[in-house]
Amino acid sequence: MRIKCKEKFFKRNGGLLLEQQLSTNNKDNVENTKLFNSKELEKATDRFNADRIIGHGGQGTVYKGMLADGRIVAIKKSNVIDEVKLQEFVNEVVILSQINHRNVVKLLGCCLETEVPLLVYEFIPNGTLAQYLNGQNEEFPPTWDMRLRIAIEVAGALFYLHSAASSPIYHRDIKSTNILLDDKYRAKVADFGISRSVAIDQTHLSTLVLGTFGYVDPEYFWSGQFTDKSDVYSFGVVLVELLTGENAISSSRTRDIKSLAAFFVSSMEGNNLFDILDNRVLNEVEKEKIIAVANLAKRCLNLNGKDRPSMREVARELEANQMSPKVSNLQEKYGEIEDVGTKISKECDVVSISTTSDMDGIFATSSLDS
Repeated sequence: MRIKCKEKFFKRNGGLLLEQQLSTNNKDNVENTKLFNSKELEKATDRFNADRIIGHGGQGTVYKGMLADGRIVAIKKSNVIDEVKLQEFVNEVVILSQINHRNVVKLLGCCLETEVPLLVYEFIPNGTLAQYLNGQNEEFPPTWDMRLRIAIEVAGALFYLHSAASSPIYHRDIKSTNILLDDKYRAKVADFGISRSVAIDQTHLSTLVLGTFGYVDPEYFWSGQFTDKSDVYSFGVVLVELLTGENAISSSRTRDIKSLAAFFVSSMEGNNLFDILDNRVLNEVEKEKIIAVANLAKRCLNLNGKDRPSMREVARELEANQMSPKVSNLQEKYGEIEDVGTKISKECDVVSISTTSDMDGIFATSSLDS
């Protein structure tokens, strides 16, 4: 009876579809996608003991667990499963089975033989970028160097996704709550539930508008066509969050401008950049460096996607800013900088296996963003 019940749950939770998708899309790595059994995960979480809960997301509860081999993991238990969420779940597993990158969170596997699917991730101890910028971390404060390094890591991960040789990947929900920070405060891009692979010669996706208010590309909102430059826009918002310490949407912002992106562009055009920056940024680094990053963010937020830089260009400019003692020498430095694509391929693991779903700050040790 118990076995039949598990089989029913496996089918209902998309197990057959997942197996088919993985074998079609990723024949070489299908054996690396771990399908956990329910007993393993019950043991890892002391039967999903309330004391093991590390956060609540909009779609589920996250538990800290220890696998039999001693690995600490985060286990996401969905609240409910409907057809839409099931598709997102299968999509995320398939997408992340193609990725192994140091700045993309790893989904280690899943369990489909329970009433709702369970997802098993690497444990990320230091919460989300949003929490880091809004909190008071005295041991590792968000200094300019830390902010710039995080920006470079996220830009590098997005460049990697956009230039994947077999099928480029659009993330479609880049935001500060989907950027997690590990034990060394390295960035990990998370939540690939609505991400999509595209053919190399494909320029856009025509879809229902999905994403998070405050980060969604206005051009995508108007046209329903998502391009790689739509991810660039969302990254631009994150870059402004790093510069200002402000939230992407705020009801307390001046006048009627709730959007941080609109407020930032308006401040830049009004020559008021230094009035809106985080004090720590202002006090720690030369104004030339700040202006260079602010101008880059403004270009990312251009209403016309064609006028935005690619993630390759973004990553390159941020790296140049980090390496250059004087931003006035930035153009001279370009000739000396190793191509960021080469650097990323050297520093990062390339295409292997992982898996994930609607993270929104899944591994935070405090309450989660939905």
